[in-house]
Amino acid sequence: MRSPDPITEATAYQQHLLALVGDDDPALAQESTIAQMRRLLTIPNPRLRTRPAQGEWSAIEVAGHILDAEIVYSARYRWILAHDEPELIGYDQDRWVERLGYQDAEPNDMAELFEPLRRANVALWRKTPSGDRARVGMHRERGPESFELSFRLVCGHDRLHLRQAWQTLEATGAADAA
Repeated sequence: MRSPDPITEATAYQQHLLALVGDDDPALAQESTIAQMRRLLTIPNPRLRTRPAQGEWSAIEVAGHILDAEIVYSARYRWILAHDEPELIGYDQDRWVERLGYQDAEPNDMAELFEPLRRANVALWRKTPSGDRARVGMHRERGPESFELSFRLVCGHDRLHLRQAWQTLEATGAADAA
């Protein structure tokens, strides 16, 4: 099933990601992603780097995209909390995956960067009073997004793309390596 485009179908995209979260505690869910990323990134390199089709990401590129989202949202959370309705710029996910070289990245380095960022962002969430979680930034393509919405979207984003990574491994015959 195709997920909605985050730019041209912004509301549907947000609803899709939020549905993947449901009533789950987003902090606990995000913490569980650390182990899931580590597990994914232990797949042997040739299998991790196999693309299911031309123009599609390999599992390591999907992991790179999850890492990129964590980097971007690390800044967005802080802008939202520290500034009044800051502009939140978008980014071209395909360009980042390609130009940042995730196909050739070292899996352990990716995990070592992801984990402390994620832990810092979950800690920020937990110490932020509920009233401040309602503070918003103005996403250039999607409009107002609060810290709370952003944090929940990242949780759904994790689930969407972790599923994509495992489906990619299955499609390329690499899932048996897990």
